Amino acid sequence: MNYSYPIDMDWSKDEITTVIHYFEMIEKAYEKGVSTSEIKEAYRAFKVVVPSIGEEKRLGREFEDASGYSPYQVMKMLKNATTSTIKMKP
Repeated sequence: MNYSYPIDMDWSKDEITTVIHYFEMIEKAYEKGVSTSEIKEAYRAFKVVVPSIGEEKRLGREFEDASGYSPYQVMKMLKNATTSTIKMKP
């Protein structure tokens, strides 16, 4: 990993940890696969820190630009998931 996570310096340490955990789950969905329950829980916690859809989209684009991993595509696959695990195709 040669990129940094998009974070807001106004967030508390716990909030930064929550956002980083969510982005780690996005990475995991691409690299190894992640359980649907794990990604749902990470997203719920993320939305407590980032309730704004506009900010969520901005952070998602920044993360995708830096990493190549799309939070939008992972969440779209999660919404339509018929299995207990999500594994994105590279």
